[in-house]
Amino acid sequence: MTERPTLEVQRVRHEVKRRSLQVRKVTRLAPRMVRVTLGGDDMEDFVSASFDDHVKVFFPASTPDAEPAKRDFTPRRYDNARRELEIEFVLHGEGPATEWAAAAQVGDALEIGGPRGSFVIPVEFDHHVLLGDESALPAIARRLEELAGRARVTALVEVDGDADRVALPQGEGLAVHWISRQQGSLLDAVRALPLPAGETYYWAAGESAAVRAIHQHLVHERGVDKKRIRASSYWRRGAVAVHETFEE
Repeated sequence: MTERPTLEVQRVRHEVKRRSLQVRKVTRLAPRMVRVTLGGDDMEDFVSASFDDHVKVFFPASTPDAEPAKRDFTPRRYDNARRELEIEFVLHGEGPATEWAAAAQVGDALEIGGPRGSFVIPVEFDHHVLLGDESALPAIARRLEELAGRARVTALVEVDGDADRVALPQGEGLAVHWISRQQGSLLDAVRALPLPAGETYYWAAGESAAVRAIHQHLVHERGVDKKRIRASSYWRRGAVAVHETFEE
């Protein structure tokens, strides 16, 4: 009988390097979602061991004497042989990331740093539940690609409306459910979600207050072991440059 692999998560540290890249391609995925393909020789030894890794992106300052704005983004896909990295941007309101991505053109320069480390969740869980809003879509898409044909996955994604839906990986065992904010919230959908059978891992990311509420619901109302949840704030309403993980 084959012994089942361990289901313990691993934390992996990486050498932090700052890399100078150039825009190679810009693709509009939805009215408010843009994929930017970056490339350059600095990508040769880039490593990203987990679907929810984040790199620090340094956006050019508006004036020479100003510091560049820094924001965290998920490495959607990377190819060391081609020296390429894809990052997807949600265009929401104002801000250095939105303004840069909306105007990005082939040849534009951009610097990144990291990832500093990776939180590696084993694929061998019986079921994976992915929860998030638009900001989590790159990580969810990357994870769906990794798990296709290897595990059962349920993904709940909250967006403003149908126009914000993007193409996500499909396949046997992958179930994606879109939640429109006009009809309900991600938290409402999680409350209505039956707990899957077998060993399950829950991953959630998005707006800080919403993700915190989901984490508390799963732990305190549904009895999910905290070691089987990864819940992260990718942004906070009324704040900038927020990235934190909820452990309690």
